Amino acid sequence: MNTRSLTRRRFLLTTGAVASGLIVGCSTSHAKSVGYAPVVGAFEPNSFIQITSDNQVIFYLPSSEMGQGILDGLSTLIAEELRVSPELIEVRHASLHEDYKNPEMKMQATGGSNATRAQFLPIRQAAADAAAAIRNAAAQQLNQPVDKLLLADGQVLADGQRYAYSEFVALAAALPVPENSPLRSPQQFDQIGRERPRLDALAKSTGTAIFGIDAEVENLYRAVVVRAPVVGAAVQRFDGTAALQQAGVVDVIELRHGVAVVADSYWRARKAAESIEVNWTQTELAGWSSDSLYQEFVETLNDASEKGLECCLEGEGDKLLDQAEHRVSADYFAPYLAHATMEPLNCTVEIDGDSCAVYVGTQSVQASAGAAVYYGDFDADKVKMHPAFLGGGFGRRGLGDDVAEAVEIARKTGRNIQVVWSREDDMRNDFYRPPALVRMQAGVSDQGIIETWSVRRVGPNIMDHVLDQWVDVLAPDYLNKGFVDWLSKFGYSVFKRFKADPSAGDGIYNDYDTPNKEVRHIPRDPGLRTGFWRAVGNSSNAFFKECFIDELAQRAGIDELAFRLANLQNNPRLKNATQLVAEKAGWGKPLAAGHFHGLAVHSSFGSAVAQIAEVSVEGDKIIVHRVTAAIDCGTVVNPGIVRDAVEGGIIYGLTAALYGEITLKEGVVEQSNFHNYPMLRMAETPAVDVHIVASQEHPEGVGEPGLPPLAPAVANAVFKATGQRLRHLPLRLS
Repeated sequence: MNTRSLTRRRFLLTTGAVASGLIVGCSTSHAKSVGYAPVVGAFEPNSFIQITSDNQVIFYLPSSEMGQGILDGLSTLIAEELRVSPELIEVRHASLHEDYKNPEMKMQATGGSNATRAQFLPIRQAAADAAAAIRNAAAQQLNQPVDKLLLADGQVLADGQRYAYSEFVALAAALPVPENSPLRSPQQFDQIGRERPRLDALAKSTGTAIFGIDAEVENLYRAVVVRAPVVGAAVQRFDGTAALQQAGVVDVIELRHGVAVVADSYWRARKAAESIEVNWTQTELAGWSSDSLYQEFVETLNDASEKGLECCLEGEGDKLLDQAEHRVSADYFAPYLAHATMEPLNCTVEIDGDSCAVYVGTQSVQASAGAAVYYGDFDADKVKMHPAFLGGGFGRRGLGDDVAEAVEIARKTGRNIQVVWSREDDMRNDFYRPPALVRMQAGVSDQGIIETWSVRRVGPNIMDHVLDQWVDVLAPDYLNKGFVDWLSKFGYSVFKRFKADPSAGDGIYNDYDTPNKEVRHIPRDPGLRTGFWRAVGNSSNAFFKECFIDELAQRAGIDELAFRLANLQNNPRLKNATQLVAEKAGWGKPLAAGHFHGLAVHSSFGSAVAQIAEVSVEGDKIIVHRVTAAIDCGTVVNPGIVRDAVEGGIIYGLTAALYGEITLKEGVVEQSNFHNYPMLRMAETPAVDVHIVASQEHPEGVGEPGLPPLAPAVANAVFKATGQRLRHLPLRLS
């Protein structure tokens, strides 16, 4: 944003929040092509760090902060190796540049709970090299041996004197920057592993943090898009005459998938959009409703000729099922789910001739920039990205469709445009978590050992729809648009005919010691677009797997905890987390009258999580009183943030378990807002106790692994309370 449009929130941020050391996304100059805003006279040892002449340490955050705490986590890594206090680091969101690509994802994006895991060593190395550069410069400038100098609190200590880093930045900038400098050992850590308030807490608590929706530029117009009631339909004809006659309305234009109304305020654009008359094309999705889709799933599941695509085949597969002492079979179902982020999708685009600046909260700066190139027809070097905080992501904000709308409208009107989706827009035009109907089968010995594991799964793929969107925005800008369109559609045939969608097998066969396994997925898709939802396939597969594990334990006549431990001999991390949660929750000990415990355990995103839900039932109402969780996520950067992440996953997961369901009627999504897609209320929220397994292993994910065990833990407790085995989500008592 430029200096001519300093908003109230920006003013507060640049005055009040500076004291806490947090300045996020508020540079008054456009980012350079290298991905950061230059500071005159600063020492820049790498793309992540600048140390200024007034002793300010600036960290350019390569990952998106959507509430999961990565700003705090990665800043702590900088602080640890650079020997400064985390609170004194000025944090800015990095713009687009090769150096900021996620090392695992090979693109500049945040997802899959891998930001800490992927950046743990690279970020520390960047800070360690910067620290070594300051030390080398200080040794030369002070005429002291390097090994006699210590770094602490942003200062160089020599002969009892303290010197600010800033005294050496000029010389450090002239010397070669060291590489592969030694990293601090776990025994030396004084920042990593320390619990303290998160760095973005003050700005977010006082309203000074800048989110995408806060963007302001000069001569900004607001746009509202009228979208088809059935996702995927296109405009046949429209009449915008009445809208154009309303006060403040300046444009009504046709888009690829709808009609945009542009006005001088959001409310005027929203009201005028109600008068637009549109005829839409017919799509295949319009022929589907939730009941017919479920029936299609059932028929497909029962059709023996449908072999499906292989997700896993180990040992003898399912060939030994008929020989098992106990053969158990059960069908489970999970519905479509919306992301329902608290901040609805939005994007602001500022046009300057053949260039544009994009202000957006995004999980993928790269995909968002690609959307501006592809849909706005801008040259790649003419797009400047200004990332901001995200008011929730959960996998939704990485596809670039919000940017695509804004740049298309800005390009066609020649105006600076902000597009804000209403809650109804967001709920009915999501990339939803796909539904699935799953047949679980297993062979179990009298001793309670799982000998054979078989899964047959029916449902839409995720990658069909994600590839269609991503190829457009991530394909190199030198490719012909026609070829890019063909390439994106090619993904459909790949995943429908030749390759199982990776998410189909997420976590459904990995945890237990079964020697013989077969998992197959049969794609069935009515056309409602699907995408990554928090924990992706694990979010539903854990429900199927862990409820079924309870059924196996029941058939074998063995306590559910003992049954799991007996089949986790080759999974020590999950076994340890399971033992810890049982101890902390008091498994097997008496509970209050009418209260029952349910257990579920699951590994995802490198971490092992076990949960016990304490539940009671009143009539047809399920009441969750307490959830006890244990997580082994390797080295912990900030224990408070790990607990927050697990607790957040539990609350988000409980909302989905009790209420989450997107249904279709003639292709139209029936849910539109929180009155018919409810969130968990504070009065319904259980007490949550999170326990962390001590570890010095490499850090793993925490943003998503807390969610998958929740629904099965609750369902297993409900079975104990009522004798009803709830195999469909959301959980409803009959």
